[in-house]
Amino acid sequence: MIYPTNIEQKIDFTVIREELLRRCASPLGRERVEAMQMETDFAKVQHLLCLTDQMRMAQSDPMLTFPRGTIHDMRESIARIRIAGLFLDEAELDDLRKTLSFAADLETFFASLDEQRYPLLRELPNNQNNSSTLNNIVSEIDRILDRYGKLADHASPELAQIRRELTNAQGSVSRTLAAILRQAKADGLVDADAAPTLREGRLVIPVPPGYKRKIGGIVHDESATGKTVYIEPQQVVDANNRIRELEGAERRERVRILQAVTDKLRPQTDLILANQRMLAEVDFLSAKVSLAETLHAIRPELHDAPLIDWSDARHPVLWLHYTPQNKPVVPLSVRLQAGENRVLVISGPNAGGKSVCLKTVALLQYMLQCGLLVPVAEQSRAGLFEQLMIDIGDEQSIQDELSTYSSHLRNMKYFLRNANEKTLFLIDEMGSGTEPLIGGALAESMLRELVGKGAFGLVTTHYTNLKHFAEQTHGVVNGAMLYDRGAMRPLFQLSIGQAGSSFAIEIARQTGLGESIIQYATDLVGEEHIDYDKQLQDIARDKRYWENKRQAIRQKEKDLEAKIADYEERLSGVKQQKKAILDEAREQAAELLQQSNATIERTIREIKEAKADKQKTKEARAKVEAMKEQVGKPKALKDFKDLKVLKNAVPAAPSSTASIVRQRTLSFSRTLDLRGYRADEALEKLIAYMDDALMVGAGEVTILHGTGTGALKQLTRDYLNDLNRRRRKRGQIALDFGDGDVNHGGAGLTVVRL
Repeated sequence: MIYPTNIEQKIDFTVIREELLRRCASPLGRERVEAMQMETDFAKVQHLLCLTDQMRMAQSDPMLTFPRGTIHDMRESIARIRIAGLFLDEAELDDLRKTLSFAADLETFFASLDEQRYPLLRELPNNQNNSSTLNNIVSEIDRILDRYGKLADHASPELAQIRRELTNAQGSVSRTLAAILRQAKADGLVDADAAPTLREGRLVIPVPPGYKRKIGGIVHDESATGKTVYIEPQQVVDANNRIRELEGAERRERVRILQAVTDKLRPQTDLILANQRMLAEVDFLSAKVSLAETLHAIRPELHDAPLIDWSDARHPVLWLHYTPQNKPVVPLSVRLQAGENRVLVISGPNAGGKSVCLKTVALLQYMLQCGLLVPVAEQSRAGLFEQLMIDIGDEQSIQDELSTYSSHLRNMKYFLRNANEKTLFLIDEMGSGTEPLIGGALAESMLRELVGKGAFGLVTTHYTNLKHFAEQTHGVVNGAMLYDRGAMRPLFQLSIGQAGSSFAIEIARQTGLGESIIQYATDLVGEEHIDYDKQLQDIARDKRYWENKRQAIRQKEKDLEAKIADYEERLSGVKQQKKAILDEAREQAAELLQQSNATIERTIREIKEAKADKQKTKEARAKVEAMKEQVGKPKALKDFKDLKVLKNAVPAAPSSTASIVRQRTLSFSRTLDLRGYRADEALEKLIAYMDDALMVGAGEVTILHGTGTGALKQLTRDYLNDLNRRRRKRGQIALDFGDGDVNHGGAGLTVVRL
């Protein structure tokens, strides 16, 4: 229930409706806008808001391509062809083709959406999985119409034949007329700029009346001035008659084709109308989304109970008006909730924004219950009211002999009779329009009754007794429209928790009113009243100061918490990094120890094989000493500087990987002989050998391939070059290789230095 009936005009919802109408692309969508009304059922409002929000997400998602197309209102045409024999003309078929093509694209798009994120959009088409039927209808229309919406020559063989004959006949007539006209111009019978024209569907030539008998034929028309007659020369009469016959045949064939196609469409009229309803909803939703994007509107958290808990709410009409002018719209925050403060009494100076605040709440609540997204902050919450009642503006009526105050009392009578715990009432300047003392008393009495009924509401006032009432009554709270006393200008900000001052004395003084007049007025009302007003100002000023302090402290606490969290995260990372370094160092040390033992054992074997050759023994001992030095100073862990090789130590059982490395180190030979192998076998052995050589750190190896055809040498060098390319790509040092010493095989072997 809404009161009064012209509530939309009073709260400027008519502007919102006009904006939506302007954003619709078709009469179908505009009808949905006109039918839009305030809803009170929670499930329905939730459905409307969620559907609009899902459309907003689908149209703004960069990963989705929302279909674009044309919507035509085909309802009247489709209703007409339910009668057999009637048909759609070319223009109607072209409109239907474009509309159904768009509908098919939409159905395909909706079906492709994620079911979890867009459940309501997926259900939007009235008939699921009918895009193929729609495409078949479009294909049938495409078969007979060209891209310009005209009946194509290939619509039927008969039509193609008729049009060929018609073109030939028209060409023949044109050529004959042109010849006649040239001769007439040569004979001076017609003007030099004369040209064939059409009269009554027949080609004729313009001739002055005095020469009409010199050009034999039929006169079909004359100009308005009588200075020109239009003659169909006798030579083209038969040809023109044939053209008229062919044109009649073309019309009959055209009707036959259109009737045949319409007969195929007639069984699908219900499906077409269902898609018209779907397109109307899409057009309506798109208009709502467009308005929401302009207003930066969202879907607040909705509750199935009366509730207003809005942060940074903005008046939509002011936003539409001011934003193009780069003017700011001051937001407001309001909270009305059952069990807490249900009624807000707003006071403050004139032109300070009290009425705008009232209309903002009324308009946003009305928009919300019409299924529109509203311009509030993300954390906002909203509920539903079954009744919305307003008393805003002057309702005086000469016809009904109602004064302004009488009209207010009539509204209050309705409020008091019908208000309940699911009512939202909004009253501007409650009790005004009569003698202030009794007006204030009646206002307080009526407000007490409304509060007792459990209703929710906003009231604006200048009356001090209403401010006291709000301060002393449970469920009622004061609110003030803030005013900059220093600059003497309104701030248009709502502050809840204290009453506002009217700043009457200050504003009067600012306008230049005489000080004696101001003092006399002050004496009349008494210093106590003036002091009360000043105290209200001081309270408002102090509250702003401490609120700013609190916000600053809160921000510093947030910054401090963020820094502590950052330091804790960094400390955790350092600990993990330290553990990883130690673990890696231990692994490197263990691996180095295994490699060292293997190198020592291999060196001992080489000494034995060399039969105590002094030079080789010396080289082997040098390697052992170098290995001892390396074991004593592992790179990854400096704490291992005291590590030494023990002659009789029994090593711990190695891991499987370390065991494999050790075995390969013990069995590794520094020479690989590839002679006698096929190329594929030789390459396989070479790859395995080089892997082992790099694993055990062999230092220098020799690959014996012989000279022969040079194939094995080329294979060896190609592989080593490829290996170097891969090593460079990984940032590793390339291997150095070349022919052996001329005294020890020369080109028949390749020496590789690792």
